[in-house]
Amino acid sequence: MENKKTFSFTLSIVAIILGVTLFKQFDFKTLRFEQPALAVIYIIVFVASVYFLVRKPKNQSEK
Repeated sequence: MENKKTFSFTLSIVAIILGVTLFKQFDFKTLRFEQPALAVIYIIVFVASVYFLVRKPKNQSEK
């Protein structure tokens, strides 16, 4: 049996939006975020969405 990896359109859009937002909020002159508390939340959700995009699906039992 083939294990095809499914592509999650929603998670990819979330990851792209959060990545762009984090890039825009980072100040490269001072190497700090404009809003550090919000950046922490963005980073956590960004990492979680990327994790779910690249993880391997569990083997499903055969019928």
